Amino acid sequence: MTNNFSHLNNEGNAHMVDVSKKEVTLRTSKARCVVEFSNEVSKLINENNLPKGDLFATVRIAGIMASKKVSELIPLCHPLSINAISIEIEHKENTLEITSDVKIEDKTGVEMEALTAVTVAGLTAIDMIKSVDPSVRITEVKLLEKTGGKSGHWINPK
Repeated sequence: MTNNFSHLNNEGNAHMVDVSKKEVTLRTSKARCVVEFSNEVSKLINENNLPKGDLFATVRIAGIMASKKVSELIPLCHPLSINAISIEIEHKENTLEITSDVKIEDKTGVEMEALTAVTVAGLTAIDMIKSVDPSVRITEVKLLEKTGGKSGHWINPK
């Protein structure tokens, strides 16, 4: 069976892609998650008075921790030694915009690390908010930009 899927072998079975012949390059990825909630939650965030404590510090640490665990969570992802990760959180009216920037010098990209960071950060925000607003939700998760490797620089057009 011949296929064009990098994670399937000739028999159609899943396998981890061999990156041994790829060049080590500087690679970066940026992702965003948007969490939406009520006016009441927004007020509590402004007052730093959520029942579960410091939202920004907890969400930031959760995102950083998650980015370092991707190969344990997502099948066929290579374990990577991340050079740097930053998590930025912006409170806008009834939303949090959580952005991750991940950097590595390696043979494979860090898109999944950036996406996992913001997703787990968003889930952590939900956990900290749900007692006040059970309808809190993630409304967006997306890759914004990536650089490095064979495909070069890519910016999400949407």
